[in-house]
Amino acid sequence: MSNIYLGYHFSITPRELGSEILIAELGEKPFESFIETEDGVIAYIQKDLCTEDVLEDIAILDSSDFTISYHIEEIDQVNWNEEWEKNFEPIDVDGLCHVRAPFHEKTAAKYDIVIEPKMSFGTGHHETTHMMIQHLLELDVTEMKTLDMGCGTAILAILAELKGAKPIDAIDIDNWCYLNSIENVARNSCTHISVYEGDAALLQDKQYDLIIANINRNILLNDMQAYVNSLNPNGIILFSGFYTEDIPFIDASCTSKGLHFEKKIERNNWVSLRYVKK
Repeated sequence: MSNIYLGYHFSITPRELGSEILIAELGEKPFESFIETEDGVIAYIQKDLCTEDVLEDIAILDSSDFTISYHIEEIDQVNWNEEWEKNFEPIDVDGLCHVRAPFHEKTAAKYDIVIEPKMSFGTGHHETTHMMIQHLLELDVTEMKTLDMGCGTAILAILAELKGAKPIDAIDIDNWCYLNSIENVARNSCTHISVYEGDAALLQDKQYDLIIANINRNILLNDMQAYVNSLNPNGIILFSGFYTEDIPFIDASCTSKGLHFEKKIERNNWVSLRYVKK
């Protein structure tokens, strides 16, 4: 297989919501890396894996709610670090948590996290990750047995360990996320995080004091009972990955299973909710 890549440069209006939806849909295809830009998204795919109909069933491209155009660029031997150095800026969350790439200088933030930013998921730029970091910064998670479900780059698991949580399980169904999480755990010298590839089926006979679930609405609703079953009494569960209008569905599922609402954070129509199991 060649190392020639195609870069699909998408311009999207409105950008923030459109970019998230487009990345989620393209993620079901052989696209293997995404960079969010000022105009939209660059999606990278190996030329050998790209077919003429690769965009055929991407629903957002036919949506009247968004205006999307694109052009394709052929690239030899993508240097991901070079691409990210051009597009990736460090993130500061409330002056307490700094998320940066290896090529950024370290700051005096209390929690300094280094993430190799090969994809846009879980780098801290997205609203959902930012809000989950805010929740974790507020909580005392010392000695809490923790689950980071849909861990992405494991940024939330890493922050949990830096704040004293242990042991920690980080789970993602995506193989790239699984491998990148292992890299980032080692990069941040974490010793209490175990990374697994899989889904909620791995939670059988597992119990946690804290569950972090930054996933889309449908998966959260489908797996909610598994999360509740795995949460210890008085345990805390943090949700994100959905929009303000999804709150009634998430809340109905949570309350029907014995979870009690504690806090909501909103950011650009994205939302993060905190519940406790009484």
